[in-house]
Amino acid sequence: MTKQKTYTASIHKEGEIYVATCVEVGTISQGYSIEEALLNLKEATELYLEEFPQGDFSPTFITTFSTELYA
Repeated sequence: MTKQKTYTASIHKEGEIYVATCVEVGTISQGYSIEEALLNLKEATELYLEEFPQGDFSPTFITTFSTELYA
């Protein structure tokens, strides 16, 4: 029986591609759609975790903040 963990993905668009980052592990991937970027991120994270297994981690706190823009 395999164990599963849920990870957090942050996705943003750069030009024509979407860039996805796994917040807890730090893996990054990309794709031409959000779905493709997320699928590629899942694969990259699984490969990374095979090589570098992670112990338990505390839940990630996600929030937003505002800042002044200087032109």
